[in-house]
Amino acid sequence: MQPFLHRYQTFFHQAGDLTAFMLRFFREVVKPPFEWREIFYQCYLVGYKSTLLIGLTGFIMGAVLTIQTRPSMAGFGAVSLIPGMIAVSVVREIGPMITALICCGKIGSRMGAELGSMRVTEQIDAMEVSAINPFHFLVVTRTVATTLMIPLLTILTDGIALFGGYLAMNIHDVTSLRHFFTAGMAHLDFVDIFPAVIKSFFFGYVIGIIGCYKGYHASRGTESVGIAANSAVVASSLAVFIIDMIAAQITDLL
Repeated sequence: MQPFLHRYQTFFHQAGDLTAFMLRFFREVVKPPFEWREIFYQCYLVGYKSTLLIGLTGFIMGAVLTIQTRPSMAGFGAVSLIPGMIAVSVVREIGPMITALICCGKIGSRMGAELGSMRVTEQIDAMEVSAINPFHFLVVTRTVATTLMIPLLTILTDGIALFGGYLAMNIHDVTSLRHFFTAGMAHLDFVDIFPAVIKSFFFGYVIGIIGCYKGYHASRGTESVGIAANSAVVASSLAVFIIDMIAAQITDLL
């Protein structure tokens, strides 16, 4: 009973600490000086360095989705509806979720390990002693970068996934790229696109802030660096699923 109560208390303590950490971000992000150089560098690491992995995943996702659904659609004589089905599925749900989960593993773990190693080697403590705000320089810049870049990566994933679906559809049928995209876009509405873009900003925010939180509060010892990276991936992935569930409920009410 006692270990259970201890875990219960630890969970709520960490949840409250994370909430305070997230609220501190909104206070720090509007305070000068603004670290534009570091923000652009982090945007480069988050955005450009992830395009190959995101693009390859999006292409495979669109192609596999088309190949798997075509037999069922052909059985009902609804092959012409495949572009619309692919477009709605990718834009509304699959694209943002796949992009966010990949970024949880690639970016969240990197931030957790990077800040964790800085905490273990006392670099963050040295910044505080030198009158430098480590939260402003390390956490704010990385979180802003993920918040801005992951929506762009999501749009890239959507476009490449549709192109992958077009190539996969031409295995059995012959259609032009213009016709495929026109048929797909015809089934998309404002309610499909706008919530998907908005929730991708929240995905980026939680991935960045949780990854930084796990690394920023890493305990002493080299083992804590691996723990910070692993827990950053797990916690940010869970947060992405929770946000997606809430977004789906809100979208359903619109």
